[in-house]
Amino acid sequence: MTATGTTALLGVAAEAALAVPGVAGLQPRLARRLAAAVAPTRADTTPPEAGIRADRAPDGSGWHIEVRCVLAEGRRALDIARNVHDRVTAALITHLATHGVAEPVTVAVTVTGIAAWHDAA
Repeated sequence: MTATGTTALLGVAAEAALAVPGVAGLQPRLARRLAAAVAPTRADTTPPEAGIRADRAPDGSGWHIEVRCVLAEGRRALDIARNVHDRVTAALITHLATHGVAEPVTVAVTVTGIAAWHDAA
C-alpha cells in the first residue's frame, strides 16, 4: 500500500485523533465489533485505526474520513470534537502534501460515548 493509500491515512488519522486531550479512545464500527466478538482472541487487540473509516469521494477527487471517538468525561464534547476534526484534517492534508498529493479531505467526527474515569486512589 502506498503512503497515500487507505491504510496509511487510517494510521495518520488515528494518531492525530488520539493525541487530542479528552479523547479516551476510538471505537470501531458495529460490523468490526461483531466480527471480533465471534472470533475468539486474547485481550482486546483491536487497532486504533478500527475507529476510523476512509473512503474515496464518489467522483474520486478526494477523501472522506469518519472518526468515531469515545471522550473522557468532565470536558465539553463539542470542543473536543471540533479539536479532533481540526487536528485530523490538518494531519491528513500535511501527510498527503508531504507525498506530493493535493486532494481535498473532509472529516466527520462522531462521539460514540463518554468514558467515566474512576480514581483508584
